[in-house]
Amino acid sequence: MSAQNQNQIHSIAITNDTNYLYEYSICTLVTRHHEYQQMMQSFVDKGFTSDKCEFLHIDNSVTTTFEAFEGYNIFLQKAKGRYIILCHQDLLIHDSNYSDLQQTINQISIKDQKWAVLGNAGGLNLKWIGTHITEGKTGVVRTEPNLPLKAITLDENFIIVKASANLALSNDLSGFHFYGTDLCLIANLLGFTSYIINFNIIHNSNGKKDDNFYEIERRIKYKYKEAYRPRYITTTFSRFYLSGNQIGFYFFNTAMMLFFARQYFKFFTTKSKFWLK
Repeated sequence: MSAQNQNQIHSIAITNDTNYLYEYSICTLVTRHHEYQQMMQSFVDKGFTSDKCEFLHIDNSVTTTFEAFEGYNIFLQKAKGRYIILCHQDLLIHDSNYSDLQQTINQISIKDQKWAVLGNAGGLNLKWIGTHITEGKTGVVRTEPNLPLKAITLDENFIIVKASANLALSNDLSGFHFYGTDLCLIANLLGFTSYIINFNIIHNSNGKKDDNFYEIERRIKYKYKEAYRPRYITTTFSRFYLSGNQIGFYFFNTAMMLFFARQYFKFFTTKSKFWLK
């Protein structure tokens, strides 16, 4: 065999076809195993069987192995399902079933192929929220008449993520609140949409606002204040200004303002500011 043949380079052609081992990966942080067993059984009873679904969990029953942001990122990386369900352990599937969820996803996909995240409750704007859920403690059934609804946030009790969207939660946040909000914001930034859907389940918890809740709320506000800050962007071939404010966007992208801004950075900053400390 010639040296040329021995050193031949092989390249694998990538296609857009993805073969998923399961239709759904059902992922849960577990602190109470008896609730988790009941939850899994309710899924199976409604058609989410092992030939179509995998159940993944992180055991937090003795100690916190992973908090939500880190734990759900692990699920999003390791799940082998076409759709990844991130859900609480205290859920019971009682009304809707596997076929209902499939039908709902198909209907949304026909109208909006850019969807990435679905849930049963969330925020629509500063005034309106949408809730389609049965409260286990009170028996109150909260229904929305015009589903699906496009949402800006989703409640964490039950979230469906399209695996092909390749989403992840923020690395600089932690805890057990607001990861649904974070996921929707990241999806939106990547060009995807989120929806509240018609998939009624029993949720045996009404949630709670403790000190940890308000601390994470504070941190996520400051995180996105920094992420969405107005700023000048420089590439090797272009310079421009980013801002969500329309007047600021057009004014600071004028040739004159770009010139003066460049002079400021030239005289008042150095490359040493960007050294790895």
